Amino acid sequence: MANFTAADVKKLRESTGAGMMDCKKALDEAGGDLDKAVEILRVKGQKGVAKREGRSATNGAVVSLIEGGKAGVLVELNCETDFVAKGDKFVEVAETIAKHVAATKPADLDALLASEIESGKTVQAFVDEANATLGEKIVLSRFAQFTDGFVASYLHRTSPDLPPQVGVLVELDKGTATEEAAAAVAKDIAQHIAAFAPKFLSREEIPAETVENERRVAEATAREEGKPEAALPKIVEGRVTGFFKENVLLDQPFAKDNKKSVQKVLEEAGVTLKRFARFRVGV
Repeated sequence: MANFTAADVKKLRESTGAGMMDCKKALDEAGGDLDKAVEILRVKGQKGVAKREGRSATNGAVVSLIEGGKAGVLVELNCETDFVAKGDKFVEVAETIAKHVAATKPADLDALLASEIESGKTVQAFVDEANATLGEKIVLSRFAQFTDGFVASYLHRTSPDLPPQVGVLVELDKGTATEEAAAAVAKDIAQHIAAFAPKFLSREEIPAETVENERRVAEATAREEGKPEAALPKIVEGRVTGFFKENVLLDQPFAKDNKKSVQKVLEEAGVTLKRFARFRVGV
């Protein structure tokens, strides 16, 4: 006869994020002792960490943390299934890491994973512990942190029952704009970035060889189409400009008014966009 109730199973699931059957087995093995059951789950989970290394972790969540509009963090944490991704425990792990990033300002992902998030425990160990308790491969994929301007974020849910799958962090030089005006334009631009996924902020960020390759492709395509030789320069420039509008944020037609470029919207607001980061889970 079981020495635990359905309420005990529920409590164990909420505290560990482990599956229902795993919780039942752990409670059965522990004779209904919740603390022992937690330990059993952790031990069994840690034993399975190595086995999960080769699995694909393409689900997950993007979380953000904004501190008074002066600094912000964006973190992507991945897992194997959407079942785990939408669990409170998984999202809590991601949010804890975001708070740690905000407090410690690591230089890069390696530095973040090696940093101490709890007494005697690195972020990597913290992630491995989540791997053990959740029973899936958990991966801290990337993070972004801006601390040198007016910072805002936008998170987008691709499904109502999942945590945000797309996250954007933007940093503005708000110039003479009010906080309210800067916040409004920052939100609009962040939403635009989420929807249109620009690869570069400005044309100057694009490697010269990338632009030259686009020119070569545009010219070769035009010749293949039989375009007149005299018209080639204009056609090539038009297609390269099209490449800029597709990939360069400042050149893109603004989502809310496609008669204006993003650059024009920023100029009218009296702000300058310094940088942005866009994460989509698993991409």
